[in-house]
Amino acid sequence: MHEGTPSWVIRENASRPVLIALYLRAALGVASPVELPRVRDVGKVGATLAIDQHDLLEAQWRDWWAMTVEPEAHPSPVPLQLVEAYETEIALPVSGAEVLLAAVVPHAEAARAWAEWTQDAYRSASSARHGDSYRAYAGTIAEHEREVGRRAHSFELNVEVLPLATSGVWWIGEKTVAVTDSLRSDASAFDDAIHPIIAELA
Repeated sequence: MHEGTPSWVIRENASRPVLIALYLRAALGVASPVELPRVRDVGKVGATLAIDQHDLLEAQWRDWWAMTVEPEAHPSPVPLQLVEAYETEIALPVSGAEVLLAAVVPHAEAARAWAEWTQDAYRSASSARHGDSYRAYAGTIAEHEREVGRRAHSFELNVEVLPLATSGVWWIGEKTVAVTDSLRSDASAFDDAIHPIIAELA
């Protein structure tokens, strides 16, 4: 693009840290964020914590979720430490995440295997679309520009394609949305669903 003209960047992925966080959300029985559906075919595992401990777990998971989705926008106020059972895939604050740390360790093997399987499924589905990701977004932006009669404003958008139980699109960060994998695989429905997001940003 010519210098000084609006530009946009859209990154689509099924990020492993986001997948692991959502698996653990389901396995631990965390409700937050209440508007985001649960992932498919993953239920609560293990005993239920006492109410005060579960409230702490919810709060610590929410903080970790924000850091996982948009780490630059939500830096930790204290240093982070890797959780050994997850190798390099989870880093939690060295203080203030003790309940979450204890809760996630027993689920490491299952969480990591599920995330790998889910990420592989996303890659296969993306390949089957013959690399049309750019065209899908570019077409929606071009349509928006025709509707408003101007070039789109510069913006960034991260799109996480996830195996959620309910089809739709949800904001999960300042510039990040979650999209159901089934919706992403339906070109026409996806165009309709992503258009309001593009209109809000562009």
